[in-house]
Amino acid sequence: MNENAKNITRRIARGIFIFFLIFIIGGLGGVYFDQKVLPMIRTSKHLSRINFLKRSAENVTVINKTEQVIIQEDDSVNEIASQASNTVVNIISISSQNSPASEQGVREQSGTGMIATSDGLITTYRTAIIEDGAIYKVFLFNGNSYDAKLLGVDEFSNLAFLKIDTPNLMAIPFGDSSDARPGKKLVAIGNSFGEYQNRYASGLLSSIDKTFNLAGKSVSSTEKLESVFEDDFSDRREYIGGPVIGHSGDLVGIVGMTVIDGKEKYFLIPSNVVKNTVDFVLKNGFEARPFFGAYYKTITKEFSMTHGLNRDRGALIYSPSGKQSLAFISGSPAEIARLKINDIVTMVNNQGVNLDNPLSNLINQYKKGDKIELTVDRNGEEIKIPVQL
Repeated sequence: MNENAKNITRRIARGIFIFFLIFIIGGLGGVYFDQKVLPMIRTSKHLSRINFLKRSAENVTVINKTEQVIIQEDDSVNEIASQASNTVVNIISISSQNSPASEQGVREQSGTGMIATSDGLITTYRTAIIEDGAIYKVFLFNGNSYDAKLLGVDEFSNLAFLKIDTPNLMAIPFGDSSDARPGKKLVAIGNSFGEYQNRYASGLLSSIDKTFNLAGKSVSSTEKLESVFEDDFSDRREYIGGPVIGHSGDLVGIVGMTVIDGKEKYFLIPSNVVKNTVDFVLKNGFEARPFFGAYYKTITKEFSMTHGLNRDRGALIYSPSGKQSLAFISGSPAEIARLKINDIVTMVNNQGVNLDNPLSNLINQYKKGDKIELTVDRNGEEIKIPVQL
């Protein structure tokens, strides 16, 4: 009897276990069917035609859950700028006793710069410092200060370079400015106070001015950078020489300024130009920049239409007065090569001259003494002109 009772108990327990197992598996299957299969049936034009499945799906309500994430703008800007902020320096220029400015007393200027290489190379824009007859002090984010030496100013980009003797510094990360497009969010960092203190501005890359030349004249010079970024920052004077970064924290450009017809013009030197200039200077020195000696107009479609040209790309050798002698610097390689006013330079060593590759930028890929070949449209005839820079 006892053995039979035990067998009955085991069967009952096994039945209950199987029942609960089927219940659990069936329940999970039902949930999966309800959450996954029925919504799919409802949206499938083939399955929804089956009456049984169609009726099953009729009462299904699909709910999309959304979550709202709130980002505090102030905190995000601080986070974006955290690494770049430590690469920003304050540069104090003090005119020496031999400087003409010292006739009226010692002159000081405070400006912003950034650490370009970890061994202490500082980059800034030339108007952020006193160039002639000055001594320099550089203040870092950690409160340390160092005597600095002015290595020189790159005449093509107007970037100035100083050096401090300290290793293992944090250098700013360079972004690829060729990827930058108008509307990109930017953060400018300046430090032009007498005591180290960063200041910030948030704005947009408003446009890319592909025909603006740093010569600041009505015509472009082959010795000056062409094509800069424009932004919508306020109080840009306080950021000259300082870095402008994207929301990835990488350098987009350096704030520059020039005076045109008595008005200050602000812009950004693109990060690719900054990086290429650093590489060029470190490899070749400041004196290796080529000299060509011509003035020109970068041809756009509008300029081509209004001046009746047969090309909408290239560089037109140009003088506002129309005089041949005023389109060239006397004794320059351009004059020696016998270029003529109204010649259209279409290629430099088989690289096309256009808005993305202006004549001055293509020439300054080379160094003094190099030989290049220009492709020129002269009165509709294509000719090749060799030039030694």
